[in-house]
Amino acid sequence: MKQAAGTAGRVHVLRLQPGEDVRTTLRDWAAKINLEAAAITSAVGSLTHAHIRFANRADGIMTTADLEVLSLSGTFSIHGMHLHLSVADRDGKMLGGHMLDGCIVRTTLELTVQEIDGVRMARVKDEQSGYEELSPERK
Repeated sequence: MKQAAGTAGRVHVLRLQPGEDVRTTLRDWAAKINLEAAAITSAVGSLTHAHIRFANRADGIMTTADLEVLSLSGTFSIHGMHLHLSVADRDGKMLGGHMLDGCIVRTTLELTVQEIDGVRMARVKDEQSGYEELSPERK
């Protein structure tokens, strides 16, 4: 296990606009404020496109519909992000998995984001998983 302890920092309230790509917008915002460590604490909104990768799959699937965001959770920083998304279509059919670029806001996406002070959320290639994985470090 890798771990680093920090303290609760500022809470940011964000509203993403129609047409914005969620990951791109969060990546750009993190760079703008030099965000070292944060977690999404709540998410409410809708998407027109959801690009999701299921467990143990190399590629993602793109769903295009009026989609309600049921959950969005994860960690992110200027060093990378790991986000999971659950959505439901107009019939209540749910999809969920690893959120990829290409998830586009339909009407709104309201987020609260908690900074974690004293921690740097680095991402390093993990030989076992093959992915860039979280390597928390004390700042």
